[in-house]
Amino acid sequence: MKNMSTAFVVLAALCWGLSGGIGGILMGNGWDPFVVSFYRGVIGLLFVLVWLMLRPCGSGLANRRLWFWSAIAGLGVAGNFAFYFVSIAEGSVAVAVTLMYCAPVFVYLLSYTLKLEESTPLKWGAISVVMLGIVLLTRIYDVGAGGVTLIGIGAGLLSGLSYAVFIFGFKYAAPHGSPQAILVIAFSVLAIVLIWPGDTGQAVEVLSTPDWPLFAILGVLGAGLSFILYIVGLNYTAPTVASLVAMVEPVTASLFGVVVLDETLVGIQILGMGLILATVTALNVISNARQAQPLPE
Repeated sequence: MKNMSTAFVVLAALCWGLSGGIGGILMGNGWDPFVVSFYRGVIGLLFVLVWLMLRPCGSGLANRRLWFWSAIAGLGVAGNFAFYFVSIAEGSVAVAVTLMYCAPVFVYLLSYTLKLEESTPLKWGAISVVMLGIVLLTRIYDVGAGGVTLIGIGAGLLSGLSYAVFIFGFKYAAPHGSPQAILVIAFSVLAIVLIWPGDTGQAVEVLSTPDWPLFAILGVLGAGLSFILYIVGLNYTAPTVASLVAMVEPVTASLFGVVVLDETLVGIQILGMGLILATVTALNVISNARQAQPLPE
């Protein structure tokens, strides 16, 4: 399991990259970002509820700490989903992903403040290289020409902060219960939080829309399957490493745009993609060589 943990995080990131593209398609069809976020979480909730019913043993549902940390994780997931899609609606997928992936900075600072990890030149260097790669890949320096609004920029940064919150929420909930119980609680909190700001008329209309298959795929890939992979992998992976490995998400989102949406990548974006993949590969090698142990509770 320890040797596979990084691979699980990578697979989760691939699913999230695809879900970002699918969410972009849905909002391009006129769907409200909060409605898209709500159904992404609710379908994920149904998915993990089945998992909990199939494997109810050791759920830890009687543990108050499980409920507390899972609820914190749920708030983080809700903020990440909602702010991310708002940022896409107010700008572009590339800009939104870049802003969201300021999260490693938040994760590292939180880890350092809570004394979960030591400050090392390697980690700072890896963060710097990956962030540079994302800037090149998404061409954030062209944001002014891209028409992104201040709301889009703010929402993107808040999605990154929310991402850091659910990383820590999941990590601290894991010792107190099963992954399926944690996810059920987290997505239930998400559903409660996101039902209010969304368009109620659209939320009902989703049940009979021809776009329903896209909502279903978004929920399974973007919440049900990906979060199971992510939380299991995170249980044996330090938060900073997991956050950096998950940087393959913007690569996946960019490839989705090229293959499905007929977008193009210029040379500097390919360079950025190469920097990200090279850094992720190096982290995989280092992590496997050291056989990282679970973080202390």
